[in-house]
Amino acid sequence: MTRRLATLILLAAVTPATAQWLDFRTSGIPRTADGSIDRSAPAPRTANDHPDLSGIWVPVDFSGSILNPENIQPWALDEIAEHTSNFFTNDPRFHCLPSGPGAYPAGAPYSGTRRIVQQPDVIAVLNADLTYRQIFLDGRELEENPFPTWTGYSIGRWDGDTLMVESNGYNDETWLHRDGLPHTEMLRITERYSRPDFGHMRIDVTYDDPGTFNSTVNGVIEMRYVADSQLLEVVCNESSKGRSHYSGTAEEAEEKRVEVDAATLEKYVGTYEGIWLGNLISVVVTREDGELYIERTPPYGETGIAHVGKTLLAAQSENAFECCGLGFIFTAEENGVTTEVLEVHVSGAWSFERVP
Repeated sequence: MTRRLATLILLAAVTPATAQWLDFRTSGIPRTADGSIDRSAPAPRTANDHPDLSGIWVPVDFSGSILNPENIQPWALDEIAEHTSNFFTNDPRFHCLPSGPGAYPAGAPYSGTRRIVQQPDVIAVLNADLTYRQIFLDGRELEENPFPTWTGYSIGRWDGDTLMVESNGYNDETWLHRDGLPHTEMLRITERYSRPDFGHMRIDVTYDDPGTFNSTVNGVIEMRYVADSQLLEVVCNESSKGRSHYSGTAEEAEEKRVEVDAATLEKYVGTYEGIWLGNLISVVVTREDGELYIERTPPYGETGIAHVGKTLLAAQSENAFECCGLGFIFTAEENGVTTEVLEVHVSGAWSFERVP
């Protein structure tokens, strides 16, 4: 179900810091004749002959039995249904809290971009929301009953060219994916990282939580290497307002939907471009059968948000619209000519300027 921002107007229209250093080319990577990254080139290796997982990565796909409702206990399905009906109000990110294990499936933490820094005895995973995770490879073992934390405790070892990671010690305040799948403190996660070539990485994940699942479930996360870019911070800056941005239910949102006249809608039709998380984004707004539609290139599914294709923009006011869990606010000059559209995330509003 679409994640409608029922109180879109209350979102602070604060444009994030402009992207920095995005013209700086990543050194030491294989390139094709036209200068783009050669994703099919061999994966790099460390001095001790393990695959080097270092770099900036973005998830592009998430699948697996964890998404099958038949594997989920009734209480957890009820929670998912409740989260769906109230616009995912209790999503940790909407309260400026860490996403925990939910940061790893595609689309979470809703940019999905992270930087991996690999050393022989520890691997650090840095997220755009300024949270981090440590995976220790120094021979230590997991504790049986650790103090619960947001990101848990992780140890790793190499099995040939595959990095095996075991984690436990999660609190029960986070979700396992963006649709609001809860878990208990019994959760244990096993991950298998493999990098078949330079541009791709696969993470096979096993979730073991007898308090949530009917049996062990799995997930597969496909990752893509990002070059000539930076990990730009995406920080929740609305902690003082909490649920004020996301209130009501889906039914109430439909009741609040407003009608906008055809002449006003026509002013918003056009192409807009801007930078989002180091990606050059093109947003095309069209009008069909009296409604506005939006299509984004690259689509959300390729940049960390699980949505692809042309989608209806639902009017919440004359110039504020909602689609696929995001807000879109059009701004115009005094003469009425639309100059930009703001794509509103929990981190703020990202400006895409209108182009001829």
